[in-house]
Amino acid sequence: MDSEKSGFQSIDAYIAAQPEPVQERLQTLRETVKAAAPQAKEKISYNMPAFELHGNLVYFGAAKSHIGFYPTPSAIKAFKDDLAAFHSAAGSVQFPFDQPLPLDLITKMVKFRVEENLAKAAAKSKKKK
Repeated sequence: MDSEKSGFQSIDAYIAAQPEPVQERLQTLRETVKAAAPQAKEKISYNMPAFELHGNLVYFGAAKSHIGFYPTPSAIKAFKDDLAAFHSAAGSVQFPFDQPLPLDLITKMVKFRVEENLAKAAAKSKKKK
């Protein structure tokens, strides 16, 4: 889904549309992702903030009682033990509003995804040669 259909034109607009207490958490998460993957580009996809680097990197979004973080199934599997305290599914994890964001873990997961996407991009470019 592209941003014209999503209703949000930017991550700033998405964050501004959330309740005030949630805005700070979303901004902190955004800054954490940017610091872990400075070369990634921001976008809105599926009506949520997303980052891409040689393909989708991570998504995140606000829900009623948590922030959903979507680092793909591979990252959820790789960090399964670290995520045991959180509700997670195949490609997502929920960070409840009543708990601090696990910024170190988010950083590790984003860096894992960067390495994964860079490796896939490198493998793809070798096939083309």
